[in-house]
Amino acid sequence: MTVSHPVDTHVGSRLRQRRALLGMSQTDLAKAVGLTFQQVQKYERGFNRISSSRLFEFSKVLDVPVTHFFDGMDASVGTTKRKPGRPKAAAKQGDDLNTKRETLELVRAYYKITNKGLRAKTLDLIQALAKD
Repeated sequence: MTVSHPVDTHVGSRLRQRRALLGMSQTDLAKAVGLTFQQVQKYERGFNRISSSRLFEFSKVLDVPVTHFFDGMDASVGTTKRKPGRPKAAAKQGDDLNTKRETLELVRAYYKITNKGLRAKTLDLIQALAKD
C-alpha cells in the first residue's frame, strides 16, 4: 500500500475545501480543467501529486492564488527522516474541522446572507451557542 506524501495530502485537502466551499462538484471542476472526476478525486485525497501547471489551472478556476493550497501547512511537513523500513504515517484528514462537509456547508450558508447586520447577528448567535 502506498501512503500519500503529507504535502500532497494537504494540497488535495485544500483543493477539496475550496471546491466544496464554492458548491462545485468534482465533475464540474474536472470539466473546467479537462479531467475526469476520478482524477480530481485522486488529487483531493492526495493519492496523485498535482503538477505545478495543473495547480495553476485549479487556482484560476477556483479563484484563489496558488499559495492558497499551501496555507496552514506546517513548514516541517515531509522534511523529517524516517528510519529505514518504517512506514510513513497516514495523515488524519478527517480530524481537520476546516475540511469537514458540515463546516463547509455552514460557511457557504453564512456567506449567502447578504444583509451584513443580519450576518453579524448570526455570528453572535453561533458564538453564544458555542459557549455552552
